[in-house]
Amino acid sequence: MENKQAEDLQSAERLGVGRGAWRAGVLLLFLALALAGSFLSLTKGSSVITMRQIADILLHPGTDPQSQIIWNIRMPRTIVGALVGVNLSLSGAILQAIMRNPLADPHIIGISSGAGLAGVAIMILFPALEYLITPAAFIGAMLAAVCIYILAWKNGIKPVRIILAGVAVSAFLSAGISGLMIFYSDRVHGALMWMVGGLAARSWPHVQIILPYAAIGMLLALASAAYLNILQLGDEMARGLGINVEVTRVLLTAVAALLAASAVSVVGLLGFVGLVVPHAARLLIGSDYRYLLPASALLGIAIVTLSDTFARVVFAPIELPVGIIMAFLGAPFFLFLLRREI
Repeated sequence: MENKQAEDLQSAERLGVGRGAWRAGVLLLFLALALAGSFLSLTKGSSVITMRQIADILLHPGTDPQSQIIWNIRMPRTIVGALVGVNLSLSGAILQAIMRNPLADPHIIGISSGAGLAGVAIMILFPALEYLITPAAFIGAMLAAVCIYILAWKNGIKPVRIILAGVAVSAFLSAGISGLMIFYSDRVHGALMWMVGGLAARSWPHVQIILPYAAIGMLLALASAAYLNILQLGDEMARGLGINVEVTRVLLTAVAALLAASAVSVVGLLGFVGLVVPHAARLLIGSDYRYLLPASALLGIAIVTLSDTFARVVFAPIELPVGIIMAFLGAPFFLFLLRREI
């Protein structure tokens, strides 16, 4: 009996070591993809600049045209794209845990639409207050989340009801955005591009806008990994482990809303990142949020930067908004999950 127990213990230890090595390998792979996406974003465009030239420019900034392209156009755009990928991926991963719904995503369930309505209202009605877009978008996202919870609550929360309530809320808020754009048609050019979601013309001021919110949101998300793991076990199990489920869910929803709102306020309604990335990471690294969150962040950087680079060069000199590319990728993936889960 003792020998059997010892063998089982050794097998478990080997399994744990093997799983740890696999997860480390996946994280390194995602890190490599994130770096590759960022480097391609810097090198590709109407003017092709080699990595050697970029290294020289970064080490020895100058006033030549290539230096200006890297420092004032591509570098801020790449940083914004990376931060947006991180924020939306983490937001989707958090929502999928707290709602126990594999189809949860800030764009699909309406949180992004709440942020979008608030952002469009500021852009169209109060353009002088553009610096308030991010906090207004956060408030809009939180109000949308509260509405979804209220509509979906009936003797508890069920995943299907959350999706249906989210779709309804998203349609209602999208109608509000369309109404604003119709009534103020002379001011909608910027808002129209913002509705699609894109990184065109993003510069250092946009980096300054999103960076503090992204840093705070990432730290809060990573610190909440243990709570997210517990919430995946179900409400009864979480309560048995001493977790105040509803308070924890509200606080984590606020973190997800902050991450989504900061991304929406800078690039607009960029959809499906929060759906595709966490699921792709989960397939390879598992559902342990201690590893899933950093994996989602790295893969989010890779997906958004690579998609944006593809959108820039595929029909050059015409530039597609990255939101169109993400819709082409995300819609089939959403249908696949829908057929598998429901």
